[in-house]
Amino acid sequence: MFRQTTLDNGLEIIAECNDNAWSLATGFFVKTGARDESDDMAGVSHFLEHAMFKGTPTRSAADVNRELDELGAYANAYTTEETTCYYAVLLPELQDRAIDLLGDILRPSLRRDDFETEKQVILEEIKMYEDLPPFGADEKLRELFFGNHPLRRSVLGTCESIEQLTVEQMRGYFERHYSPNNIVLAAAGHVDFNALVRKAGQQCGHWLPHPVERKRCRLKTESGFHLMPRDSTAQQYVMQMFNGVGGDESNSERYAAFLLAHIIGDEVGSRMYWDLLDPGLADSCGFSMVEYSDTGVFMTSLSCAPEMVQENMRRIDAIYTGIQSHGVTEEELVRNRTKVLSRSVLANEIPGNRLFSFGNEWLQDRKYYTIHEELDFVRSVTLDDINGVLEKYPLESPYTITVGPLETWT
Repeated sequence: MFRQTTLDNGLEIIAECNDNAWSLATGFFVKTGARDESDDMAGVSHFLEHAMFKGTPTRSAADVNRELDELGAYANAYTTEETTCYYAVLLPELQDRAIDLLGDILRPSLRRDDFETEKQVILEEIKMYEDLPPFGADEKLRELFFGNHPLRRSVLGTCESIEQLTVEQMRGYFERHYSPNNIVLAAAGHVDFNALVRKAGQQCGHWLPHPVERKRCRLKTESGFHLMPRDSTAQQYVMQMFNGVGGDESNSERYAAFLLAHIIGDEVGSRMYWDLLDPGLADSCGFSMVEYSDTGVFMTSLSCAPEMVQENMRRIDAIYTGIQSHGVTEEELVRNRTKVLSRSVLANEIPGNRLFSFGNEWLQDRKYYTIHEELDFVRSVTLDDINGVLEKYPLESPYTITVGPLETWT
């Protein structure tokens, strides 16, 4: 059963209640991320996520960690280009305590000393990320592909932007974006909805609202090529971005694009699997889609021995050319439809997975779909739907970036 209400200050509360579930998943979804920052404050959303756990007017950082441990919860937070989420998965009888703690965390002290200490942690995280495959190529590709679109910004920010960030700027960002009317409290599993609303009112009802607006704009596709020589790597990494279906488009297009991505580049049984992975020509290879509220992308990823990269890219181009010219087969559609249906059912049996699924959907577009409706969307995809996606978003003229030992590209 889906339940929804809104507090007087604009905080929305939604829940998918299942009395047969053994666990409860709950979280605060904040409609803010890297796309809502300015260039000189890049990374502040993610930095703020860290700072939220450093204490509140009523709890120290040690208190926060101790109480999370006492709850026995699987608790964490994450930041993306469009969302920051603070969540916990725990026993249903601890629902009130979880909302009390998570709600308190969302009104942090943001002390200067904690800010300076955590700044060093973030800087180390950025450096660590740059030392891991694909060695910053994905962030550089995002910057080049998205051009002037706000989605060009890295979630982590840069060492320069984080070093220059001040605690006053972070406090200002918090005040602007953590308004209750820009937050959704969601819960899934064994939820006592009336108690959830009552506790949320006690903990969050005094938060003062103010207008918050996000600018939406469709992506203007950029294409090109960028080589990043790095002689310390053994493998050559290649990534590509194509314009793709966004979250604001029809469900028939969204689910057709999702199935198309599986047919082309799923980790098992896809065209890329049989052409590159099964013969042992590449270490990894895939094709995926990413939705944002106002745009979307298709993505290629490849890692292989440097001497194999040109041949492998020719094989990938042949896959795209073939599927663009001739579409997909009925057998591919049926097989991947069954695969997606099975994975969706298995994943959505877990309240934690359901929380993220409908919590994010509601936060961005105020849409809710039951599991049965989502499965029906998958079942209804036709070859014509997939061909329509290929016609609207042809797999041509991507932005390509590669990092590895190669110093030239032919």
